[in-house]
Amino acid sequence: MSDPSIQAETHTNELRFHWCSPLDSGQQKATEAYQVGRLDFDGIVEFAKEADRLGVDSLLMGISYHMPDPLPMIGALVRETERVKFILAYRPGLVSPTLFAQIVNTVSWMSNGRISINLVAGISPAEQAYYGDFLAHDARYARSNEFLDILHRLWRGETPLSHDGEHYRIEEARLGLGYLGGGRPEIYISGASGPAQQTALEHGDCWLRYGDTPEGIADAAAPVLAKGGRVGIRMHVLARETRAEALADLAEMMRDPDENHREWVTKFVAASDSEAVKNSFRLAEQADGDWLSPVLYSGAVAYRGGPALCVVGSYQEVAAYLYAYKASGVSEFIFSGWPTGDEMRTFYTHVLPLIREHERNERTA
Repeated sequence: MSDPSIQAETHTNELRFHWCSPLDSGQQKATEAYQVGRLDFDGIVEFAKEADRLGVDSLLMGISYHMPDPLPMIGALVRETERVKFILAYRPGLVSPTLFAQIVNTVSWMSNGRISINLVAGISPAEQAYYGDFLAHDARYARSNEFLDILHRLWRGETPLSHDGEHYRIEEARLGLGYLGGGRPEIYISGASGPAQQTALEHGDCWLRYGDTPEGIADAAAPVLAKGGRVGIRMHVLARETRAEALADLAEMMRDPDENHREWVTKFVAASDSEAVKNSFRLAEQADGDWLSPVLYSGAVAYRGGPALCVVGSYQEVAAYLYAYKASGVSEFIFSGWPTGDEMRTFYTHVLPLIREHERNERTA
């Protein structure tokens, strides 16, 4: 159900590069425990301002019980920035679709339309239960479909809107403030399962999944691409002037790991019903000495989960490898790094120009 206006804006020949906003102002190493119980919001503001200066497309504002809630932070950050967009990760079941549309519409006016949605059905039954949600995996996606259907109807201006479904009942809903310009936000759907792909095709603009090799992504993405969908990847990057420097910094980043944290992650994954999470750990287990390819490192997955597959190498190696994903059908990436602010600066200063050079050469070939 991709909106033609959204497609016209986002379907260019250039890869899009987003970044993940840190939990606070940034982890220093891949193997540390999460920094919980504090919020350095001044640090997050400075991070967002630098992303704005560097030309970052969007910042993903994640959601989980151990993180600060993304909604109030986005409300503040859109007033501290001018160009960078914000991808709001949120889960159906936390608020009603009418209220959610009202929130997103409000932020669209506050930010001049710099808001996108990353709908996450949920990755852990235990965590979902923290919020009073006890639906199983496939039922959560069924609810997501219903949630998104209502949102699309509201954004199309269907009013008054009534709905009597399995998960939501709404009567004569009206919203006085529509989305800025009469459109709707761009919608990313996360997940690796069949239901996630179907939700992305029916209600979203981009299917967002954790990383794999370009060959692995090509196989997984084929059904989505065949039906006109877009594909994005969430992963990490570590680029240095030389490969030797990159490997040295990788070794330092992995030094003195917090094994208590690793054990916590292992238990979390064992209790998860997310195909995306489990698939990332299966990939890591299959890796040859923690490497899925000469530049794709999986050793941090045990400490950081699915997003932690990391492209490691020289500026040129990283640029070439990321460009190879384009032939696999990938149109965009959401990256993180350690420390994430430093890596963001390195990527946009040294790696992105090389990727753009690859794209220019492609156009003139």
